[in-house]
Amino acid sequence: MTTKQRYDYVIEYFSKSMPTAESELNFRTPFELLVAVVLSAQCTDKRVNLTTPALFEAYPDAAAMAKASEAEIYDYIKSISYPNNKAKHLATLSRQIVERFGGEVPYDPADLESLQGVGRKTANVVGAVLWGREVMPVDTHVFRVAARIGLSRNARTPLATERQLEKGFPRHLLPIAHHWLILHGRYTCLARKPKCEKCGITAVCKYFIENNK
Repeated sequence: MTTKQRYDYVIEYFSKSMPTAESELNFRTPFELLVAVVLSAQCTDKRVNLTTPALFEAYPDAAAMAKASEAEIYDYIKSISYPNNKAKHLATLSRQIVERFGGEVPYDPADLESLQGVGRKTANVVGAVLWGREVMPVDTHVFRVAARIGLSRNARTPLATERQLEKGFPRHLLPIAHHWLILHGRYTCLARKPKCEKCGITAVCKYFIENNK
């Protein structure tokens, strides 16, 4: 089986089984999405969604959050992972957005990455979800699932996985393919014990084929 055949099979399967795959983070505005993605690092979307309603009620936009102290923000997000660091990130990036971008989340990827606590993956997620940017954000789910299926080969870093996936998927499918892989990793291709018996792509999955010879 060629890599292209594997990609074609995966695309056909997910196009039918997850035609409207999208982010599971709850948000109403670009700023809310950015905050939610920053909070989601090494934390579940479910926990973030339980945390953000009160946070967004108190600080609905960058201008409001920019006036808050790290301690005040911390009180709203203390139930999630690494709240001290994330409170610092949110306080600083809110001020940066107000001071440098007129209170609006910047569109340019380099501008996004210039914000406190915003790395390549976060910037790519925001770009893909908000503006349909043809990029492939790679989180732990995407990294794991791509390697298991065989969509990535010998990719030792998220960036290497990103590069391979961006070559394998048609450009226009990258924003939704990102969600296909995340959701597949979240609910089927679990880290410790993948649910292969419920998986629709075992016929082309490198992991399944090698473990069922």
